Amino acid sequence: MAVHVKLLAADLLSLAVHHASCPPSFTRKGKPVSRAEAVGVVVSRERKDKYLSFLVDDGSGCIPCILWLNHRSDRERDLGVAAEMAREEAATVQLGKLVRVRGTITAYRGVVQITVGDVVVERDPNAEVLHWLDCVRLAKCCYDPPP
Repeated sequence: MAVHVKLLAADLLSLAVHHASCPPSFTRKGKPVSRAEAVGVVVSRERKDKYLSFLVDDGSGCIPCILWLNHRSDRERDLGVAAEMAREEAATVQLGKLVRVRGTITAYRGVVQITVGDVVVERDPNAEVLHWLDCVRLAKCCYDPPP
């Protein structure tokens, strides 16, 4: 089971990138990180034929996100279902909306980004503050334990 690490934009954008591996790998204070969860407001959005790119601002920085609309699948019938789900998620990503994004950490042209696995519009206006508190708590007890 893959774990999505709850990170603030400042933490995500400061991950160490190791280009020796293909695809590149990422570490936070020496610990490997491959998946992330972030919460913030959509401040930019650009839709193309094959993808939706958007920025999520959580108050500590802006996280570049990419949602591929033409998912690849091993099973042909799943391709249409996955692509339709991606298009529905893309329709929910609107400027000014508070969203929760989960996905794989990737890099494009040297910039760290999240390749979106799922994105959900938050109904609770406190979701961003609660995410911040979770990030601080998890950093203290799990991600950066004292030596």
